[in-house]
Amino acid sequence: MTKIKICGLQRAKDIDIVNRYLPDYAGFILSPGFRRSISRETAKKFKSALSPKIKAVGVFVNDDAENINSFVQSGIIDMVQLHGFESPEFCAAINAPVIKYFNCSGGVSENIGNYKADYLLFDSGTGTGKAFDWKNIPKTDLPFFLAGGISADNLSAAVAAVHPFAVDLSSAAETGGYKDEEKIKKIMEIVRNE
Repeated sequence: MTKIKICGLQRAKDIDIVNRYLPDYAGFILSPGFRRSISRETAKKFKSALSPKIKAVGVFVNDDAENINSFVQSGIIDMVQLHGFESPEFCAAINAPVIKYFNCSGGVSENIGNYKADYLLFDSGTGTGKAFDWKNIPKTDLPFFLAGGISADNLSAAVAAVHPFAVDLSSAAETGGYKDEEKIKKIMEIVRNE
């Protein structure tokens, strides 16, 4: 069964919602400067309230390895998503399972085989909410997350077309910039029934 990640949780209420529907992963944006960024203190509170059945994923964009590893060592996150231009060497310096992002909007030119990541993530950018041509997904033996414009409308088609390990949604689970319980419920039902 395809796994699901709900990313960009910002409010205590969002934690209550995901605890009710139990996606496999919950994403916290931990690099500052993005619309859904949260502080270390907030992430700590969220993690303590998060169901142990859900893995907390810290999302970082061109951040500092020492800073990232400090979140892992403190038990605030279970996994690390690197959503910038991090090198293969940088990925190897992270002391947790790594999800490495690649922008597939124009195809991937890098040799993804050089990356010692546990998972890959194929997206159209950083939180754009826009879909890309799934034909641009490079061949890989690694399990991958599919993001970028995935919504209740194309979720079944995405799973059938590219067989991702997991789908990763943020804006499609929101109304007015905040997580929407009804949308999350619907998304979870679609994925669980695939």
